[in-house]
Parts: sequence; structure tokens; C-alpha cells
Amino acid sequence: MIYDELINRIVSRKAKVGIIGLGYVGLPLAVEFAKKGFKVYGIDVSKERVSDLNKGNSYILDVSCDELKRVVKSNNLTATTNFSILKELDAIIICVPTPLRKTREPDISYIISAAKEISRYFNKGKIVVLESTTYPGTTEEIILPLLRLNSLKEGKDFFLAFSPERVDPANKDFKTANIPKVVGGVTAECTKIAKMLYGQIVKEVIGVSSTKAAEMVKLLENTFRSVNIGLVNEIALMCDKLGIDVWEVIDAAKSKPFGFMPFYPGPGLGGHCIPIDPLYLSWKARMHGFEARFIELASQINSQMPHYVVEKISSGLNKFKKSINGSKILLIGVAYKKDVNDMRESPALEIIKILRDKGGLVNFYDPYVNKLKIDKAEINSTKLNKSFLKNQDCVVIITNHTKIDYKFILDNSRVIIDTRNALKGFPKRANVIKL
Repeated sequence: MIYDELINRIVSRKAKVGIIGLGYVGLPLAVEFAKKGFKVYGIDVSKERVSDLNKGNSYILDVSCDELKRVVKSNNLTATTNFSILKELDAIIICVPTPLRKTREPDISYIISAAKEISRYFNKGKIVVLESTTYPGTTEEIILPLLRLNSLKEGKDFFLAFSPERVDPANKDFKTANIPKVVGGVTAECTKIAKMLYGQIVKEVIGVSSTKAAEMVKLLENTFRSVNIGLVNEIALMCDKLGIDVWEVIDAAKSKPFGFMPFYPGPGLGGHCIPIDPLYLSWKARMHGFEARFIELASQINSQMPHYVVEKISSGLNKFKKSINGSKILLIGVAYKKDVNDMRESPALEIIKILRDKGGLVNFYDPYVNKLKIDKAEINSTKLNKSFLKNQDCVVIITNHTKIDYKFILDNSRVIIDTRNALKGFPKRANVIKL
């Protein structure tokens, strides 16, 4: 029986595992399966990524080069651009990007492309799992029909499930192995196989009733964060008008041992998940005649925060009778969150663009990001030194990396806009403007 044979191959760790997409989600997952003794094939369209991985060179901060080299040298992990390897695999996990189009509609073209490649080499006895964040219904509506092309039956000839990725870059406490995994299959048998597969590398696996439920889990998690960040950003705007320190208010409120969870304001949302995933959900809701008002309102508030930061910069410069036009402005940290090199959806990009459009002379310093592109123009990270800092008209802390010497910045800057409360603990100074 196909079901029993696949279970046996998984439990004995003889199953060959393929990971399509070797980014922040796919690579840590591939390494974890390889560490547990599985033969893993990482598949990516980037020749550069594949070359780096086969040499043991990691481009993901959460995967060390030493860790990667061990699984590569043991022949447990091999990277390739050749999708024909799919016909030899027992388990295939899709970890490709799911961006938004300019129209704010989901772009699942990468998922469709991966599913079509799987379909080309598909045969009996495989399990396919989608991890890419998407709207409820994608697994059943898009992937399932492509796998049925050869008259194969789900839950009998093959198995299909969805398991939302829960990667948190730079989180030192929670990695792939100790983050609970949620899985939902298109049949009960599919769920059981998926639970068995992830159970080999993850301590806790939670099954839900369907792929739609599993897809909704991820969107709820990130919508929860987006809405609460939108709320606290609005509270920050309100506190500014009332002359209240929002950071003091949050610190006091979080002393309550029940009924409150602290969220913090910032210059805007970044990363692949929080700015994008809730909009997948609101788009799907509109298709069913439902208006997701909380999601849309939070998105509006969060998307306006870069403009609010620019207003703060303008106010800070005005104290010195300067305007943004012609002023030297240095951004400290441009990655979307601290201690990562990920620039996806970073609010720093929008802030730089607005400042440049207003005539600002913008530079940045980030220990994790060497260069970035704005409107086809390339900007390199500058070096921090006393003379350079003193020569800047305004310094703006966008990302509060732990590697940054904030006292040095504080001691050598004319005016500082602190959007992350990075200068908490230092004595108050007149030249520091908080968000």
C-alpha cells in the first residue's frame, strides 16, 4: 500500500526530500532535514545560490557556514537548478516567494511555476507540501488540479498538504526545530503523512482539518501583528499630539500580567510577511463580498509611518533653520528589522525615496547591508566616524541593530530622530526627537 510504504520511508529516514526555493524559509528547512539524516535536494532557479550552497557558503544569517558545510560534506544536502530531480523524490516542499502585485493582489506565479514543474515529473507515492504564505484555498484550487493530471487520486496515490512557515530571522531562541508546526492536508491521510514528515525534525506538529484552515492560521498570525502594530502606531501619533512619551506608556502598560501584550511603534512595516500577508486575506475576503475593515485600516496607518518619519526629520531640521532640501541626512540601519540583512519591504526604502524626492542628500550606515538601490541608483553603506557624523545635518535611527554604538552616535550628532527608542537608557538630550 502506497500510504504504508511512504510512512516507512519517512520513519526510517530513507525518504528523499526536495525543497523548492532556498531562501529564508527553504534553506533552514533543508539543513534541518539533512541534519536528521535525510537525503535532501535543494532546488532553486538561482545558479549563484546553488553554487554557494554546494560550496558550503551560507547567505542566510540563521544558517552558519559551518553547519551548512557539515551537511554538504556528508552528502545529505545537494543544491541544484535541475527540476528533473523531482521524479526521484518522496517528499517535495514548496518554499517560494509570494509577493503582492502593484494592484495589491496576490502574485502566486512562483507557486504555479513550482507546481507545474512538480506535475511534469510527478508519479505515485509522493507527498507535496506548500509552505509559501498564500490565501485560503490556494493548495486545493491551484496545486491539487495539477497533481491530478495523470488520473492520480489524492490521499491514495499521492498526498498534499499545507504547512505555514514560521521563520523569525535573527530569533536566537526559536529556530526550525523548536517552533511548533501546523499542517493541514486535503484528506485525513494527507494530514497524517505530513505530520509524520515534519515530526522527524520538529518537536511538536499540530494537525488541522484542512489545507484552508492551515493557510488561514498563517494569515491570522500575521494579521494579528499587523493590526496591533497599526494600533500602537496610531497611539504613537496620538501621544505625539498630546505631548506624551508613547514608549513610557508602553513600558508601564506591559507591567500588567494579564490582558496586555506589548507592541511597539516604528517607521513602518517591513519583511515579507507582516506588510503583505494580511492583504492576501483582505483580497480573498473581497472575493466573497466581505470587507476586512481592521486589516485595511491597519495597512493604511502602517503605510503612512514613513511619511510621518519624514515629518519628524523636517521638524528636527527646522530647529536649525534648515529644510530637507540640501540637507545631509544619515539613516542608521536600513534592514527591515534588527540584526538581519533582509531588505524586503523595509520602510527605509520609502523614507529614502521621499527624502531624495525632497532634495535631501541621503546616506546610510548598516552593519548588515552593504548597498541598496533606490530608483535604479545604487547607494553604498558609509563608514561611521566622528567627522562624518558631525558633518550630517540629521541622523535618523531606522533599525536598532545591536552592533551599533549608539553612545558614539549620540555624542557626535547635531539632531537625531529615534524611531525605535534605541536611545532608551541614555540621559534625555534636546537634540533627540523620538517617534
